[in-house]
This record gives sequence, C-alpha cells and structure tokens, in this order.
Amino acid sequence: MNTPLILMVLLPLAGSILNGLILRPHSAKRAGVIATLFSTGSFICALLLFFNLLQTGTPVQISTPWFTAGDLKLEWGLHFDWLTAVMALVVTGIGSVIHLYSIGYMAHDRSPGRFFTYLNLFLCSMITLITSDNLVALFVGWEGVGVCSYLLIGFWFEDIEKANAGIKAFVVNRIGDAGFLIGIFLCFQLFHTLNFVDMSAAISKLGGPGTSLGLWTLTTLCLFIGATGKSAQIPLYVWLPDAMAGPTPVSALIHAATMVTAGIYMITRMNFLFQFTPDTNLLIAFIGGLTALMAAFIATSQNDIKKVLAYSTVSQLGLMFLALGSGAYIAAIFHVMTHAFFKACLFLGAGSVIHACHEEQDIRHMGGLKKYMPLTYWTFTVSTLALAGFPLLAGFFSKDLILYSALQGKWGFLLWGLGSGASLLTAFYMARLHALTFHGEYRGHAHPHESPSVMTIPLVILGIGAVFAGYLGMPEAFHLLPDYIAEFLGHVVKMPAETEHLLPELTAMGIATSAAIIGLGIGYWFYLEPKRTEGLNSIMAPLRTLFANKFYVDEIYGFILVKPFKQFSLFLARIFDPNVVDAGVMFPAKLARMGGTALSFFQIGSAQFYLLVMLLGGLAVFWYCLKGALV
Repeated sequence: MNTPLILMVLLPLAGSILNGLILRPHSAKRAGVIATLFSTGSFICALLLFFNLLQTGTPVQISTPWFTAGDLKLEWGLHFDWLTAVMALVVTGIGSVIHLYSIGYMAHDRSPGRFFTYLNLFLCSMITLITSDNLVALFVGWEGVGVCSYLLIGFWFEDIEKANAGIKAFVVNRIGDAGFLIGIFLCFQLFHTLNFVDMSAAISKLGGPGTSLGLWTLTTLCLFIGATGKSAQIPLYVWLPDAMAGPTPVSALIHAATMVTAGIYMITRMNFLFQFTPDTNLLIAFIGGLTALMAAFIATSQNDIKKVLAYSTVSQLGLMFLALGSGAYIAAIFHVMTHAFFKACLFLGAGSVIHACHEEQDIRHMGGLKKYMPLTYWTFTVSTLALAGFPLLAGFFSKDLILYSALQGKWGFLLWGLGSGASLLTAFYMARLHALTFHGEYRGHAHPHESPSVMTIPLVILGIGAVFAGYLGMPEAFHLLPDYIAEFLGHVVKMPAETEHLLPELTAMGIATSAAIIGLGIGYWFYLEPKRTEGLNSIMAPLRTLFANKFYVDEIYGFILVKPFKQFSLFLARIFDPNVVDAGVMFPAKLARMGGTALSFFQIGSAQFYLLVMLLGGLAVFWYCLKGALV
C-alpha cells in the first residue's frame, strides 16, 4: 500500500503544479475540475489505505534518508495509522467537497487558476502534516499550511484590508511557531529522536518522566504554544476571525477541516508525552474553556454572517482543547470530525447566501431567505442544530463526550461550567443567526435566488454528515451501537486512567441537552419577532457594545504590543539606522574621500612643482640614509 500513501500526498501537489505552472487556466470550471479531480484522487487513496488498515490492522510506513546534523539522523517518513486515517478521511473528503463547491463560487473571479493552485497546495501541506512520522517533517507541513493560509486569506490582495488580514494571520502564527520549534528542540534533548513511534517507545521503557518533570512540562508548554497559534486559542486567536477576508470556500477549508485542527492533531499525536504533564494539561483545559466562553460571547453580537461562524469556530476549538486538557484525546478528535461536517456546511451555506444576496454579508440586511433558497435553508438548519448540540445530531454526541470528560478532578465542575456556558451561548447565537438570515421578511435590496447545483450538492453531502457522523461515537450509556471511534483510535491514543466523574453520564447529558434547547428557544423567541429583538438590543446595549467590539482585544494588543513596536521601528529607521548603521558603513568611504581631497592639493597640473616635490623627496630619502650610515 505504499503507492496509495505516496499518491495521497502528491496528487494535490500535482494539481497545484498543473494549474499554477503549466496550464494556468482562466476558466473557474476548467481549473476547478482539475483541482477537484486531484483532491478526489487523494480521497480515494485515503479510502484504500483506510480499508487496508481495517483488514490488516497494520499501519503503512514509508521512510527514506533525509539529512544528518550532528547526532540528529532524520528520515523523511510517511506513516498511515489509525489517527492518520481519521484525519486523512476528514481532510481529503471534506476538502474535495469544498473544491467542488468552489467551482460555482469562483465562477466570476478574475484569477480562478491561482485560487485552485493555492487550494490544492493547501491540501497537500495538510496531508503532509498528518502523514509525517516525525516532528520535523510535521513542521514542514505545519509551515506549508501557514504559507498557504496567508496566500488564500489575502487572495483578494488589491483590497488593503484583506491583504492585512493575510499578514496578520502569518505574523500571529509565527509567534506560535517559535514556541513549537523550541518544543521540537526540547523533544530531541529528551529522547535523542524525533520519530513519534521511537519517542513513545522511549517513554514506555522509562515508565514516565522520572526526575526531569520540569523539562517535560517545559517541552509540552512549548508544543502547546505552537498549538495555540494554529488552532486559535487565547492569546493567539485574533487572526482567525480576520481570516474571513478570504473567499468563503477558504473559510470553510481553514475553519472546518484543515489548518485549525493541526494543533489538536499534534497534541493528540504527542499524547504519550502530555499524559505525564498534569500542570500543562490543566492549563490547556482552562485556556480551552475560557476561549470557548469568550468567543461565544463575542459571537452573540456579530452581524457579519461569516464573523459569527468564525467566532463559533474559535469557541468549538476551545471545547476541543478542553477535552485535550482533560485527557480525552479521542473526544477531541471525534469533535474534530463531527465539527468538520456541520461547520463546513455552515460556511458553504453562508457562501451560498452571500452569493444569492449579491455579496451582502450583514445578517441585518437579510431575512426571509427560506422561501428563496429552500435547499440552502434546510442544510443550514440541520447544521445549525448539530452545532447547537441538538439531540441525536452529530454535534450532540461529540460535545456531550467533551463535557462529560471535563467532569473529573477538583477543577471538574469549573471546567464543565465553562464548557456548558459556551454550549448554551452557541445554541443562542446560532438561533439568532438562523432566525435573522432565513426567517421574517427580506430586508435586503438584491433579488435572492438559490445557488447552482455545483454549490448545493456539497451542502447536501455535508448536511448528511452533520446528521449521521455522531453515530460513530455512540455513548456507552445508550447501549445501542459500539463506540466505533474509541475502538478505532484506541490503537494509537493512550486512554486516560479511569477516574470517578462528578456526575453520572446521563445526568450530564441531560443538562447539556437542556442547555442546548434553552439556548435555541431563547434565541428564536427574541429574534423571530422584530419588536422583541429591539427590546433585547436596548436592554443589552452595554454588553452588546463590549461583545461587538470583541472585548477590545485587538485594540489592547495594538496599544501594548503593536504601537510600541512601530515606534521602536521608526526610531531604528529614522535615527539608529542613518546615524549608527549607515554612518559606520560610510565612515571608511568618508575617510578615503578626505584623504583624496587632501592629496588633491598636490595635483595642481604644474610639471615644475612635481619636479620640486620629487627632488625634495629624494633629498629627504638621501638624508635619512646618510644619517643612518653616520650613526
């Protein structure tokens, strides 16, 4: 099965090269078909590898010598095991659906070839990340998705705001990547290898960190810093909402299936190390819970349809980190999978709405779209309920597992409260978004219409996933179906030690379900009726201002970090650089010029003067030699 594994990585790269360097098509249909065929080919390879893994139970491994640096002998390796299988099916499957949708969405764009080139390259980078068998190769894919996100977010770079959004994403991610690099160096110091299997085996032989607990904690903290950048956690989440500047399919790809899940995948892949650092895990859980709650509050007051979904993604990523910090790695990956379906469907549904409303993104100028866009409406509705955690839909099962996992230890109730509060707010702001977009009277100026089938078929596919994906992780309390996802990932993910939960599973599930239904009910109650909407807005005006301005985090960062850095840069550019750096470089030149100027006084053009100087020089030499002989 080596060939399908290699092809899974290289097919999107081949599509990127074909579109970007060879054909360079100007037709969205032509470029999109090429890109979609190559991404679908990658998905087929992932399916072949998945079924082979089910049949044989043996991971596929390919490696070849890469480079040697001192004691570090590294191979470029591809590894397809149970964790890779789940991520690969999500990335290539949903990525291919987004490629198909993009054919319709980018039909009237001026540079479709460039767009699909970046999209295929993005997919190749993410597949490289999840198939790498060591941290350095993973970092290559990690940086690849970072570069591609910069290119895609700033795709419409003629608009300075969109270009700045791409730069912001690139810079913020570099901060996290610096921490990740230090974590990689520390891993090599600890294990003298960076191969995942070898590191896990080394820990198994040691039986734990022993006396070097501080270094282990520092290592996991640095790796977590890298994850906060890619997966948008406090304090490095600020780039993700601005990523909405890119085309809507980019938002779906980044937010649902690929880049933002990289940090969750990396920590899950390194679970054998994180399970021995409880202090880091507690920090991860609290950061995740606070991120989930903070982003949910902000989402309640956003009016841009894509911004609401963006902050929803930040909030859901926070829940995934809450699971990671609680040791529930399988729950985190399960939510990655279910979230990929309903969030991709929501983003693509939002793109369908924007397309139908002639690029209008403000939900205050929408309304009543249910009768104009029935297919978009129903898929958006299903995905809204799934995200809210409505019973028996995909998000219900994975979110319940995360909240139940948090109910352990002395901080269990607090962490569970953070996650439950975020879930309640999620149901509320999604009901608000759904009501203002699809119900009531149309408040816009365009003539909305349903999107073409090339855009609606992907919505149907993703909507089906939003309904049924959760049944792969059926709770044990139901006694209906096996927990397939736990059995599958149990081969590679260390299961946490059994601890007593603070609430029974069915009780916790009932509370979470009640919170989802209450949140949906409150949201629809206030936002289906304009008068009640106005009343709520007037009562909540101070808080709405705070939430609408995103707790002024960007302004605080600007005042504390960006402005001082700009002032320091101006000082270097206007004072230090010309007066110190340039002056130091130019001093030898000025010295040579001064010497030349002094010597130029002797160059007066008179032959008699030159003969006099030569005579005086000769007499001086003669006198010096004569003086030496006499002595």
